[in-house]
Order: sequence, then C-alpha cells, then structure tokens
Amino acid sequence: MKNDQMLAISPTHSTRLTLVNTPHCKSNFISTMASGSNSLMWFRKGLRLHDNPALEYAAKGSKFLYPVFVIDPHYMELDPTAFSPGSSKAGLNRIQFLLECLVDLDLSLSKLGSRLLVLKGDPGEVLTRCWKEWSIGKLCFEYDTEPYYQALDVKVKNHASVAGVEIFSPVSHTLYNPADIINKNGGSPPLTYQSFLKLAGQPSWASTPLSTTISSLPPIGNTGNFAVSGVPTVKELGYEDLNEDERTPFKGGESEALKRLRESIANKEWVANFEKPKGDPSAFMKPATTVLSPYLKFGCLSSRYFYQCIQDIQKSVKKHTSPPVSLLGQLLWRDFFYTVSFGTPNFDQMKGNRICKQIPWKNDDELLAAWRDSRTGFPWIDAIMAQLRKCGWMHHLARHSVACFLTRGDLFVHWEKGRDVFDRLLIDSDWAINNGNWLWLSCSSFFYQYHRIYSPTSFGKKYDPAGNYIRHFLPVLKDMPKEYIYEPWTAPLSVQRKARCIIGLDYPNPVVSHDSASKECRMRLGEAYELNKKLNGRVSEEDLNKLRRKNDNESAIVDSISRKKKQKLIC
Repeated sequence: MKNDQMLAISPTHSTRLTLVNTPHCKSNFISTMASGSNSLMWFRKGLRLHDNPALEYAAKGSKFLYPVFVIDPHYMELDPTAFSPGSSKAGLNRIQFLLECLVDLDLSLSKLGSRLLVLKGDPGEVLTRCWKEWSIGKLCFEYDTEPYYQALDVKVKNHASVAGVEIFSPVSHTLYNPADIINKNGGSPPLTYQSFLKLAGQPSWASTPLSTTISSLPPIGNTGNFAVSGVPTVKELGYEDLNEDERTPFKGGESEALKRLRESIANKEWVANFEKPKGDPSAFMKPATTVLSPYLKFGCLSSRYFYQCIQDIQKSVKKHTSPPVSLLGQLLWRDFFYTVSFGTPNFDQMKGNRICKQIPWKNDDELLAAWRDSRTGFPWIDAIMAQLRKCGWMHHLARHSVACFLTRGDLFVHWEKGRDVFDRLLIDSDWAINNGNWLWLSCSSFFYQYHRIYSPTSFGKKYDPAGNYIRHFLPVLKDMPKEYIYEPWTAPLSVQRKARCIIGLDYPNPVVSHDSASKECRMRLGEAYELNKKLNGRVSEEDLNKLRRKNDNESAIVDSISRKKKQKLIC
C-alpha cells in the first residue's frame, strides 16, 4: 500500500475495503516492517463502529485484533480541589458520558465476538508495552488535531518506528484534513468562514457511500500479564456518584447517537429549513437543536456520516437553507474552527496568539465565581449557568448570552476564565470549538462588533416571557410574577414576600448595573482596539497594565460621581 493511499469503504455492509488515492492522509500513514500479524486499535475519540477507517484497516488481514482504550491520568485523575466534582480536566457529567460511550462501544464489539480492553496509565508507555507483549504489527488510531494528542502521537509514532510497527492514522473526525486547507491557503489558516468554504469545496470522500456496519472482526489474542479491565464505573475511578437530579439527561454512546440522528432527520422539512440564528434557547424539555454535539465531540457519531445524511435530504427536497445558517453549515463551522485552531499557535490563549486582540481584562475571581455559581442576580444568566452545571449542555444562544455577559457585555472578565468553566462542565466541550467560540464571543477574534451586546434581561424575555426556563432552573424564583421574573430586584417588597424570595437574602442583588457596566465595557474595548491598532497587534504586558490602570482610574472617578449623585437624591 502506497503512502498516498488510504481506505475508502465499500458501500456494501461487508468489511470489504477498496484503495483509492487520497492525498490528505499522506502525513498520517507510516509504513514500516511489520513486527507481527496482530493489530491494535487505539480508541481515543472515534468511539464508534460506523465510518471508522482506522478500525476497518486494523481488522484487515490481522490474525488477532486488540481494541484498546487507555484511561489517561492527564484527563482522568481525580482533582478534589476543583470547583466541581471530577478530574483536573473534566467535570463528572462528561466523565460519566465518556464511560457510557465506552460501555456502548464494548457492547457493540462483543456482538462481533470482541470486546474493549481498558488499560490505565500514560498512553505512550502503555502502547509500547502492548506491541511488545502482543506481537503487534499494526497500530491504528484516528488522527487528532489537539495539541496534547499531536505531541503524544509524535512520541508514539517515533517509538513505533523503532519497533517496526506500522502506523495507520486517518483523518475521520472532521470533514476535511485541516492541513490540506492550510496548504491551499499558502500555509496559514483562513480566518473567515466564507474564505474557508471557498478553499474547502466538496470533501474528497463525499462521492463514496460510507460504511455504516461491520459484520466481523478478528478475535482478541492472549492478553498475557496485562491488567486488562472492563469499562470502570465512576466510583471505581475514585469519584463519588452524582445524585440523580445532578446528572445530565443525555446518555453517551454510538447507539444513542444514531438514534438521535434518526429522530433529528426524520423531519425532512425541519432539516431543510434549519436556520441557526433561530431557535429557542429557553426550550429545555425538548431542546430546539439536535443535541448531537456531545456525540460528535467523542466521535460516537461520524461527522462525515451526518454530512451525507443531510446531503441526501437536501437532494430530496425542492428548497433548503444554505451555509452558514443551514444544518450542513453547522458541520462546516466545526471544521472551520478545527482548521484555524490547528494552524494557529497558542490558539487557546490571548498571549502569543497572533489572531487574538490583546485586551486588559479584569482579574476578578469574585465576579467569576458569581457567574459560574449562578449568583450574578440576573435570573436569565444564572438559570443558564445552572443548566450548564446540571445538564452539561445548553442552547448555543444561551452560551452566547453568558459568554457575552462575563466578558465584553458586563463583567469584563478574561475569556480564558470562562473558557475553563465551559471546558470543565460541558459534555460537548471540544478544544477547537470551545476556544474558537470564546475568542468570537469576547470580540477577541473573528467578530469585532463589540457594541452589540446580549441584554441579560430582555434577550431571554423574547423567547420565554413567562420565565418558565428560569423557574425550572432557579426554583427560588418559581413564584415570582412574570412581570418581575427577569428583574426581580425591581419587585416591591410585598411581591417578594408573597413569592417567598427576598432579593438580597434568598436571591442575590445584581452584581453590576447592566446599563453602566455595558457602557464601561464598550469604553474599555474601544480603547483596547485603538491600542492594538496603534501598535499593530504587538501589545506588551506593560502596555496592557498601563491601559488597565488608566481604565480602572476612570471607572473609579465615574463611580465616585455616581455615588455623590445618589447621596444628593437621598438628602
């Protein structure tokens, strides 16, 4: 097999494979002298059987196939100091979701006479021991663009090369190979969605039906002295179980992903007319979107298969929406962020990130904690954050609201701080997309109309004037009349008593005045933009600190004048 070839899967339901020229996998295929006739399939993301070219190649011509998932301490080690239960990198809801994905994968493998072998430890060290003890000739895994896996995979490939183990690592988590798009753009990633679309074109695989079933797999050989376990429970990993009312309602796994996909695309008219800016962020009993993002994140659902399903529907209807607002457009947004993140050093931070505006954000841990813990005094914001903690998911417009509020809208807290909270609590947290969205919503990159702000009171009211979403996620406000549900601090004390919710006692007063805070945020961002323009983006830490001190002094003067005016009114 030549290095410029990869697997294209036959449209039949067998595991027959056909070779086609696919240049975008060149850099991900390393052919060396095989040290054995056995294969190891290393699952990371891509926790599925359908459209899994790495798994199909691992199965081809192998006497024994070892399907492995490594519990990596980097992601899974218990962290008792974190603000929510879980590891140092993930909250318990996402860990539980991942374990459900693994249980489902194990069940699917068992139906083919195999099983998932769960190992623990540093993946590089674990895999090295595996191919020595199991006579592994092929190591197969899905290509991953995240910096952590990029570094890990270099180490694994180097060790494999020395050991004479063949590596097959195809791009199948995204629609396109990000490296191809970057090369087409002269070595740098396209920074607008439209320029990305022009470069991307039709995916190279899209004309070939994808494999959706596997009929058989080689058996597992002797595992030797390895401490192989089944999929552990959260308790076996050292975590405390979540109470039933604290668990996300979304269950992990490929089976659930495909069921949700079938339900989502059953209504062809809904798919054809999908428009992302529309949709109700307050719909919680039946969300207004597909809620397929967690399944795409873990690769329980192939984005390529989803793409083809949408394309099939679009071909069968007379009229449909188009990117960027269409359902297909959402998958393309995903690839856009993957491409930009892959080609941008330090994409996940402000410092050293060439596409990020340098802004003197506030370092206010009290405001951050109030936002994180649903204590801002703005019910719409607090309800969204309560939904995040409970469900690990919320509608994209709800995410926009709270991200804007924390950063450029009201609190002027660093987007990296908000990113970290989302990264921990979201079950669909995706390195490229989460960072990309925070850069966008904080007006640090991609989007620069910082004067456009989501109101923490009126925006939610457009969708849910009765405040049912707030009542559900903030039960303390369940009896507040709808006239005051979005601004309970304006309710007369008699109304508060009747609602059994005294503002300042049972529910907090607003942490800021939205009108004055948003005005100050616009002023701060305007000055930061001017500084970036003046210095051509080469803003030093000293420059930022100087501007921050200037902004803080101006705010102190404004606050002083405001207090004096209030005192005069009282007198």
